[in-house]
Amino acid sequence: MTNAAHTMFAADEASRALGIELVEAGDGRAVATMTITAAMVNGHDIAHGGYVFLLADTAFACACNTHGPVTVAAGAEISFVAAGRLGDHLVATAAERTRYGRNGIYDVTVHRETPAGPEVVAEFRGRSRVLSAKRDEA
Repeated sequence: MTNAAHTMFAADEASRALGIELVEAGDGRAVATMTITAAMVNGHDIAHGGYVFLLADTAFACACNTHGPVTVAAGAEISFVAAGRLGDHLVATAAERTRYGRNGIYDVTVHRETPAGPEVVAEFRGRSRVLSAKRDEA
């Protein structure tokens, strides 16, 4: 089933250029994946946090746009729990916690698959805002 999140992601050159794939999106939830490439590794030989944030932000954006009106980030924060490594296939799972008025709160867990099971790499919380009909109002 296609919804506004799929349409938005199809036009998201930044996310798609990094190899991010939208696996699912619907009813305030979304799952996006990305593999850490050599271009995403920093001077400590670990995934640059900005790329992990971008993956989480993409899943968040897709989740909050499943409802239809154009919705953007009002703010977000991330806690890095473990370092991502070259070749890690990361999975970001976003879930709506609440919507009130034109606002919403979404949590995203980013994990990698290991032989022992999923290992959390980061936890992200995003705050959304539905744009008004007027372009100059957020």
